[in-house]
Amino acid sequence: MDKRRRRQIQVTVNGQSVRREVDVRLTVADFIRHELFLTGTHLGCEHGVCGACTILVDDRAVRGCLMLAVQTDGAEIRTVESLAQGDTAHPLQEAFQDHHGLQCGYCTAGILMTLVDFLANNPTPEESELKNALSGNLCRCTGYQNIFSAAKDGAERLRIEEHSDDDIRR
Repeated sequence: MDKRRRRQIQVTVNGQSVRREVDVRLTVADFIRHELFLTGTHLGCEHGVCGACTILVDDRAVRGCLMLAVQTDGAEIRTVESLAQGDTAHPLQEAFQDHHGLQCGYCTAGILMTLVDFLANNPTPEESELKNALSGNLCRCTGYQNIFSAAKDGAERLRIEEHSDDDIRR
């Protein structure tokens, strides 16, 4: 491969420092899946429409299929694999399980990462705000009511967890 078409990048992925030489045309979604073997990030439409490839780059939800890996040089990337802590599921993951907010699960990783960003900035959203926030994530299996119910409950669980953490720090 022509060396002019490759660049060295240094990123932090799910808390781990990673240095790789990548093709300048490689998307961050393909980098995550094929170079780092983190397969929770899914590719659906590869046009930024379905949201299945949503990840966090510097705590902002982005479409991994639309961003090049070289654009993430120096960034912190979080994938769905970063949510659970060992065997303990993230509050959003628990809520999705409890409310049957997923069926095949293909879209779920992108929905969860969208919600992590959204709820960090909007911890007490109205249902209409949740619907708007998730309007860029497509699901063909569930119908959306269970997703919205899970998202509302997940937001509540995150608020409770945050208050518990505040009490522990005092």
